[in-house]
Amino acid sequence: MEINVLIDEGLEGLLEEKWMQRIAEQALVAENSGTGIELGLVVTSQERVQQLNQSYLGRNEPTDVIAFSMLSDAQQTGAGVPPFITPPDGVTHLGEVIISYHQAVIQAAEQNHPVKREIATLIVHGVLHLLGYRDDNPELKHRMSARETEILAGMGELE
Repeated sequence: MEINVLIDEGLEGLLEEKWMQRIAEQALVAENSGTGIELGLVVTSQERVQQLNQSYLGRNEPTDVIAFSMLSDAQQTGAGVPPFITPPDGVTHLGEVIISYHQAVIQAAEQNHPVKREIATLIVHGVLHLLGYRDDNPELKHRMSARETEILAGMGELE
């Protein structure tokens, strides 16, 4: 697995790249995604995430995490469906998970848990979106939330 981490200027040193990679890897393993996987994790400002939310989703509001999947709908919903064209490097490029650090801090305070736990939750949530999970109706949201909880519980201590 290749998990590329980018932490924007001004946020360096707040999170460890290796820790973030481990969280994403554990989510992928829990979903039996295989080893030939590549994705990006980006930690950025609330303003940048809001800009992306407006530009790509038409919502001019802050949010905690946005996932940009590179998989087709068939690949996302049909577990194990091979890509139409096999990538030349043999690696499945899942996409990018963009996290608002500042929104994670706000939500961690609201939930009364550490920021790292909130970041881990957002990483898992974003990875699940890349794999095709949806949360745009109550039933799907419940299913996705339950899976997040299972994955996070399997990780043990997140510090």
